[in-house]
Amino acid sequence: MNKDAIETVLLGHPRGLATLFFTEMWERFSYYGMRAILLYYMYYSINSGGLGYSKTLALSIMSIYGSLVYLSSVFGGFVSDRVLGSQRTVFYGGIFIMFGHIVLAIPFGHVALFVSIGLITIGTGLLKPNVSQMVGGLYNEKDLRRDTGFSIFVFGINVGAFAAPFIVGYLGQKVNFHVGFSVAAIGMLFGLIQYYQGGKKYFSKDSLYPTDPIDPRDLKVIFKKLILFFIIIILIFTIMNLFNFLTMINVILFITILAVLVPIYYFVVMLNSRKITQVERLRIWAYVPLFIASVLFWSIEEQGAVVLAVFANEQTRLSLFGYEFPSSWFQSMNPLFIMIYVPIFAMIWTKMGTKQPTSSIKFSYGLFFAGMSFLWMIIPILLFGNEVRVSPFWLIVSWALVIIGEMLISPIGLSATTKLAPKAFQSQMMSMWFISDAVAQAFNSQLVRFYSNQNELLYFGVVGISVIAFGLILLLFSPRIKVLMEGIE
Repeated sequence: MNKDAIETVLLGHPRGLATLFFTEMWERFSYYGMRAILLYYMYYSINSGGLGYSKTLALSIMSIYGSLVYLSSVFGGFVSDRVLGSQRTVFYGGIFIMFGHIVLAIPFGHVALFVSIGLITIGTGLLKPNVSQMVGGLYNEKDLRRDTGFSIFVFGINVGAFAAPFIVGYLGQKVNFHVGFSVAAIGMLFGLIQYYQGGKKYFSKDSLYPTDPIDPRDLKVIFKKLILFFIIIILIFTIMNLFNFLTMINVILFITILAVLVPIYYFVVMLNSRKITQVERLRIWAYVPLFIASVLFWSIEEQGAVVLAVFANEQTRLSLFGYEFPSSWFQSMNPLFIMIYVPIFAMIWTKMGTKQPTSSIKFSYGLFFAGMSFLWMIIPILLFGNEVRVSPFWLIVSWALVIIGEMLISPIGLSATTKLAPKAFQSQMMSMWFISDAVAQAFNSQLVRFYSNQNELLYFGVVGISVIAFGLILLLFSPRIKVLMEGIE
């Protein structure tokens, strides 16, 4: 740890925290700003400044894009730990993200879209997991400021995510999509500038180097495996093309299958490893239903940027007290409710102390609220049909419900993952938590194809009831899960 990084403080915390706070704030500003208008950019007609994709295809692309972003975090962690070190990995990730937004800002149509997706996916994978790791590196393990530091950092994430739709969304929908994407690029540029300047002063020199440098012999093996992987991918796509199966929908399906296979592979490897004890093996089995529950929860939560975004644009009255606003502004509801709920839930858990429900019971309640957020959307359809624009109130309440679910699942899931992780697979187990969101969005890329204005009543009902049903099953099995946890609460 760099001594200066500890002694140079701001408001009682290392100065490096402020640098990382604003880095992540601007990165989230750029990402959520782009995400707030990307769906509309894809399915708006060419005459309206969009790409003219079908709504179904646009929904699938948005979902698989989110899946790829979370899957790439595994790659980013490897690059930081074994090759570049966290400080440089985060900086290069920011550069990839910025150029991804710049590509979108240039009106090059379909090619620009997919080049941008590739750049931002790689960049986010490099930046997102490592900037969080750097926050932890600012404090000693016994430093009492550590938890508060992470709380401040998370607040920065939500500030960026909250502000972005208001600025980028307004410019994108009211002026021009490419102007909105340009502002997202500028936001990432601001983040990079202050990260570079602050990094020279306040980060530990250790962060410039990998924690587990890769051996040149291992690098050759990894390089061979990567070549083999890309050869297999090329062969699969070639065969698909020969049989006229190489369509966008089928490519998305292929990525969905890969995303689902990744956690299955991890679970099989861990459960059959000789490096874990019998107690650790039981804890992994206890984690399996929690993982499935998290996939189901994120499936609903992440549809706020796809299905609910469509509902906001086409079936919601976009005015309040006589003021008209763009549909992208609804994307600020997620971070807004997180900022409102975090201190409330912190007080609840502190007051309950040892009387808190177990992790699996909290997960069950989280699924209930997530499912209810979709069942809630049935009410305006039953009352007014799907041809009338309804009050913004309906969407706002839906987000309020699902974020209660997030408070019961997201922080609890992170905590449970660290507690249940076998010693030999701690990093891989943490990757599993982020992969659950990747699997959820990959699953969504297929699920959202069934959503349309005509069958949305059935869609909200089936998805909502299914998630609540799994929550009930999880609640029934919670005593058994507690036993498998072997003393872990």
